[in-house]
Amino acid sequence: MSGIPPFPPEKAALRRELIAARRSLSPESRRTAARALARSALALPELAGARTVAAYVSVGAEPGTRELLDALREAGKRVLLPLLLPDNDLDWAAYEGPGSLAEAAHPGKMRLLEPSGPPLGPQAVTGADAVLLPGLAVDRRGMRLGRGGGSYDRVLERLERAGAHPALVVLLYDEEVVARVPEEPHDHPVQAVATPSGVVRFTP
Repeated sequence: MSGIPPFPPEKAALRRELIAARRSLSPESRRTAARALARSALALPELAGARTVAAYVSVGAEPGTRELLDALREAGKRVLLPLLLPDNDLDWAAYEGPGSLAEAAHPGKMRLLEPSGPPLGPQAVTGADAVLLPGLAVDRRGMRLGRGGGSYDRVLERLERAGAHPALVVLLYDEEVVARVPEEPHDHPVQAVATPSGVVRFTP
């Protein structure tokens, strides 16, 4: 027995539904959405004013981030990308362009691409001005539903312990901004969601 409590059934059911909807999107729809998402995200003041942005490389049917990563670098931002550790925690390394990505050493269930530069340590994320979070949905209160692996829960806990307050932004498809997602005590609200159609902001 691991001692880890099971996910609430309503979270598991919603995750299955959202993942199935993503997988039903055509490759062309995903490419079009990725271009629009990059434009929406770049319009966020939190990203425009950021010097360092912690981001991630999208996988599978996730809303595409590759164009956004390159646009952030072209805008002079320092971009940090995660390195998945064996215990599902995240280290970080600088993104130096598409040629700097390599297959993850600890890919888990998905084939991940990671930066090939030197690891900067899990604490590196605390120096980011904005953190882009993956997710499956965000509700109208700003509560995020992740995939359930716990990696970004640790990131958010690390930020809180360090007293760091970067802007937290989730990248989603339009339909994934929903009325309400199941919430647990460790869940953190985010400041904004960027979708292909634009930006949804939340006030504390």
